[in-house]
Amino acid sequence: MNTATINTQPSAQNVAYAALVTRLSLGVMYLAHGLLKVLVFTPAGTVGFFESLGLPGVFAYLTILAEVGGGLLLIAGIGTRLVAAALIPALLGALFLVHADKGWLFSAPGGGWEYPAFLIATSVVAVLLGNGAYALADRLPVLRDLKLAS
Repeated sequence: MNTATINTQPSAQNVAYAALVTRLSLGVMYLAHGLLKVLVFTPAGTVGFFESLGLPGVFAYLTILAEVGGGLLLIAGIGTRLVAAALIPALLGALFLVHADKGWLFSAPGGGWEYPAFLIATSVVAVLLGNGAYALADRLPVLRDLKLAS
C-alpha cells in the first residue's frame, strides 16, 4: 500500500507571490481607471458625469485621488489591506449608481456590473492576503513601524 500523500496546502512563498500578483493587477487597474478620468474624460468631464448622477462634483476628485493614489500604493506594496478596503466603497458606488441597471456584461452599452463586482472581489482578496512579496513597505523601516508592511 502506498502511503504517500499529496500536500494540498499552498506554501508561504506561493501565498506571497499570489498576493503580489493580486496587488499589482489591482493597482494597475485602479491607476488606469484614475488616469482615464484625468487624461481622457478630464477632471471637468468627470465632475459633469458625477453631477449627472446626482452626486456632488467633489466626489469626482475624491474618486480620481483614490484610484490614482490607491493604485500607486498597491503597486508599491504600501498598506495593501487598508488601501484595498478603502477602495471598496467607491466600487460599490460605481456598481450600484452607474452599472447596476446596465446588465451583467461590462461590454453592454454603458458597461454592465460584472467588472466592478470582480474588482470588489479582487479587493477583498487583497485585504485578506496583504502586501505579499516585493512590497516596498517591507523594506522601509518607517513603513514597517507604521504597520503598513502587512
